[in-house]
Amino acid sequence: MFDSGAAVAAALEAGDADLDDTQRQPNGVDLTLGAVFEQTEAGLVGRDGKRVGEREELSDDDGVYRLDAGTYVVRYGEPVRIPEERIGFVLPRSTLLRNSCTLDTAVWDAGYEGIGEGRLDVGHPIAIEPGARIAQLVLAEAAHEETYGGAYQGENL
Repeated sequence: MFDSGAAVAAALEAGDADLDDTQRQPNGVDLTLGAVFEQTEAGLVGRDGKRVGEREELSDDDGVYRLDAGTYVVRYGEPVRIPEERIGFVLPRSTLLRNSCTLDTAVWDAGYEGIGEGRLDVGHPIAIEPGARIAQLVLAEAAHEETYGGAYQGENL
């Protein structure tokens, strides 16, 4: 079962997120755009290790990111803390989809803390302001034996 938006907001605020009323939704919390990056070199996903490729942070000219069609990495604007006995899913807001863009994300395991990232695929040029709501975090009950302790724990904090 998925948690209510109020429960998701309480979990984020316990992790020091500063949410405003527009981010609180009936079934989750909207995450905002913190920064946009373009990957500049290859990464590695191996059997025995991984490496994230170098990135260049794009500038927000006149307070707006003007993105051409392509693939970008976005950093959300809020710190997230996924409570024990929960799992987090981040989904794109429908306005992105209606503007030929989508957001690809991964599961956030119980115990994850950090300012996460996602892959923004832009199908048609778009302008996005920093702080704009681009994604929605939902939490669901999840049985597990351990909490997250991987390499991305505490990222971007």
